[in-house]
Amino acid sequence: MKKVLYIILLLISGLTIAQPQFSEMGARVGAFSRMGFGARGIGMGNAMSAVITGELVSYYNPAVTAFQDNNSVHAGYSFLSIDRNLNFLSFTRRFDFYSKKDSSVENPKPRNSAGVSLGVINAGVDNIDGRDNNGLPTGELSTSENQFYIALANRFSEKLSIGITAKFYYYKLYKDINTSSLGFDIGAIYRVNNEFTVSLAVVDINSKYKWDTSPVYDQNGVISEDKFPNLRKVGVSYFNKNIGLLAALEFENSSAETNILRAGVEYNIYEGLFLRGGIDQFNLSNTDWLVKPTVGFSFYKSFGNFILGVDYAFMIEQYSSADRHIIGLTFNF
Repeated sequence: MKKVLYIILLLISGLTIAQPQFSEMGARVGAFSRMGFGARGIGMGNAMSAVITGELVSYYNPAVTAFQDNNSVHAGYSFLSIDRNLNFLSFTRRFDFYSKKDSSVENPKPRNSAGVSLGVINAGVDNIDGRDNNGLPTGELSTSENQFYIALANRFSEKLSIGITAKFYYYKLYKDINTSSLGFDIGAIYRVNNEFTVSLAVVDINSKYKWDTSPVYDQNGVISEDKFPNLRKVGVSYFNKNIGLLAALEFENSSAETNILRAGVEYNIYEGLFLRGGIDQFNLSNTDWLVKPTVGFSFYKSFGNFILGVDYAFMIEQYSSADRHIIGLTFNF
């Protein structure tokens, strides 16, 4: 009886003090490039790969750029804890191509449409306390990690669009220690009808960091390579123009053995005012991986042919001294 009781106590204590399950994704490079883009996307839980209405960026799926209305410019800034920073800048435009045969038609439809998107994501950490081998201060240090991208998409019909993104990474870690990389995204959009859209995207093909620490450690330096996790995403969105409701769902599988579910909604509650909510990082492969709820809003004001928008998003960030706040400005003209 004592042995049975002892075994039960061991099992209970093991469950109560068990460590959270390890996830390989947390140790992979390029985390800044997987945090989301702008207040609109983050406010909808980053479930944006199948969204083709409103202000669009190729970050989530290069194929969406062919659905952008007019020219769209977005600039965003994130308030993060522990002296981190995360900034966004993007430009997206659609080009419509018409046939000469339709020149006499009153309201001709484009025979083909293409989209282009340019942007940059900047991240880093400031105010790092530098110390030498004796523990004496050497001054403050900082890091800078950047992604520059250009995306092109072609809308082969009213239903199908396919796009590709070329992404250049540059990471300055410490003095002469820096690295760069070229990666690619491929995406597709299929518009089932006026309400439902499905998407497919593969992210960070060939993205990797190659390191050489010999400029700092001389002969003791090493050469290493860190690969970005490859992401495969499938998404679906529902848009009801009559009631101003947009809902999106996305599933992401990665080479880091994660299976992430995302969901988001956007409601046009009043003319020019949009409310959003969502969940991000619902990991079906690891129940210890904490879900990140999000909320946000945008307000757009028209000045003739020019539209100015103010965006905000809030995301809970566990294990941090503060949560994430993202603000942005959007220009449509």
